[in-house]
Amino acid sequence: MDNNDHHLQSDQSESDKNTCKGTRRRGKILEDAILEAAWKELCDVGYSHLTMEGVATRAKTNKAVVYRRWANKPTLILSVLHKFVPPLPLLPKEVPDTGDLRNDVFSFLHGIAKPLQIIGAETIHGLIVDFGKDKLISIPQIIPPKEEDKLITAMITILKNAEMRGEVKLEKISLRIISLPLDLLRYELLTTHEPVSDKIIHEIVDDIFMPLIRHNQ
Repeated sequence: MDNNDHHLQSDQSESDKNTCKGTRRRGKILEDAILEAAWKELCDVGYSHLTMEGVATRAKTNKAVVYRRWANKPTLILSVLHKFVPPLPLLPKEVPDTGDLRNDVFSFLHGIAKPLQIIGAETIHGLIVDFGKDKLISIPQIIPPKEEDKLITAMITILKNAEMRGEVKLEKISLRIISLPLDLLRYELLTTHEPVSDKIIHEIVDDIFMPLIRHNQ
């Protein structure tokens, strides 16, 4: 018997001790049960109070089974976010095209903020502390660093659509202005402990971004 077979049998025996009616779980079924338990635990107690032991108890398994798959809490929570939080709109076909630049940008930023609100400020800051900012690029729902930023490409797509409607001349808009709404979201995300609300998005779009766009036309 190789080590993998031994681990599978060990997982079964440890998991089965705590499952109702002796139902056997292993492989993806067991992992999905752990991830669902971790998601519910995160929603109920928050990141700072979540423990691997608490997740194991909710999943009706042994904490050794959890640790065998995820070395620590932040790696487990990364897997949870990948599974339960919707991804950001990154592809050109996914960006808003309402027929109005202001509405497109607002809808786009709102689409970014929604998964961030689902994740929650406490979880985001907890992951920053435990992992560091560089590791967070592995979470598609959290804004990546500018050098790897597909969101800027999406913003350019929105502005190209606006140019075709005659709203803007893209050549007159610098990359700094194009990336500004995303930079301001980064600021809110990394320096405050508050969720990115619709009020903040309105201020970014209506008080800062759109006046700059109009000034540069």
